[in-house]
Amino acid sequence: MDMSNLNIALENVHRAGMPGLFAEVRDGEQVWRGAAGVADVATGRPVSADLRHRVGSVTKTFTVAAVLQQAESGQIGLDEPIGRYLPKLVPGERGEAITVRMLINHTSGLAEYLPYAYPSLKPFPALADTRPQSLDDHRLTRFDPTELIEMGVTAPAFSAPGGTPGLYSNTNYLLLGQLLEQVSGTTAEKYITQNVIERAGLRDTEFPDGPHVNGPHSQLYEAWFGMIDPPRDFSVFDMSFAGPAGSLVSTVADLNRFFGLLFAGEIVSPSSLAEMRRTVRVISQEGKIIDYGLGLYPMEMPGGGTFWGHGGTVWGAGALAMTSADGKRQMSVAVNMQRWNRLDSTGRPQPHPIDEALAALYGMAMYG
Repeated sequence: MDMSNLNIALENVHRAGMPGLFAEVRDGEQVWRGAAGVADVATGRPVSADLRHRVGSVTKTFTVAAVLQQAESGQIGLDEPIGRYLPKLVPGERGEAITVRMLINHTSGLAEYLPYAYPSLKPFPALADTRPQSLDDHRLTRFDPTELIEMGVTAPAFSAPGGTPGLYSNTNYLLLGQLLEQVSGTTAEKYITQNVIERAGLRDTEFPDGPHVNGPHSQLYEAWFGMIDPPRDFSVFDMSFAGPAGSLVSTVADLNRFFGLLFAGEIVSPSSLAEMRRTVRVISQEGKIIDYGLGLYPMEMPGGGTFWGHGGTVWGAGALAMTSADGKRQMSVAVNMQRWNRLDSTGRPQPHPIDEALAALYGMAMYG
């Protein structure tokens, strides 16, 4: 592991326009942590590698681990219809046709609720027609998960249940949260905290209980494809809109520890881990077709290796955690700006120097 080149690669992402970022790379016993740029553009406060950070959809891997634990104990059947557990939330034929597994791997056909919860995002995926106004309007809104689920369930379906490619949809994971609550008798957040986060010995990982990030953290700058210029700080934001789909706060060290233990078979059983790596084709939020397993997906790196993990974005914050197939090499990266790509005349995000610099950092982290 070339630590000086890792420091340079990190600095290059900051130079390309990212206000601040930090990372941890593990290679067997070797650990490198680095940070570049600022946590607050107004004061110039620097970022450090131990900051707490909103990790967005990396939360999904934690949620799936909890569901699989319940499956191992016989409380949940992965191929049982969700309607048997939650008949009111997914009623009728659809409830009988959509299985728990389809929710986890995004082949349920259920629509994404976010454009309905945030009215100015309604035209999504037509990005050029969206506006960021409702993000400001709903900074402190406390959403009820069952109301968000209803938005996704009553919206026009993307496809028939089980069809591929599936559609990446947070509606699926809010339903998994309600499923966990149903079978465990406690909230999904509490169950995941006790049985996944605490079991993994993560000291800086938690579900937020309000709009603030507890402990030292960065401001989080949302650009919404150049429509918010300069990017605005969204670090104070009620995350009830994401819940078990994307509200977790963690650190790069905790993420590497969690994925290391997960792949070592210490969070779920080896057979559950094998299920997590069975992939289907899914259309990502960026509109690309990806392979998606159960709360994990493979990432091909230039150079031929396959790494497993999950990425996440929320308003202003991004994170990516990946681990090599043998579990020895790990990387977790956190960035404090999102949607930096401006749109071209056709409404597509244009390439940005940050993209290239991040790709170089990932390559250095996994191979350098």
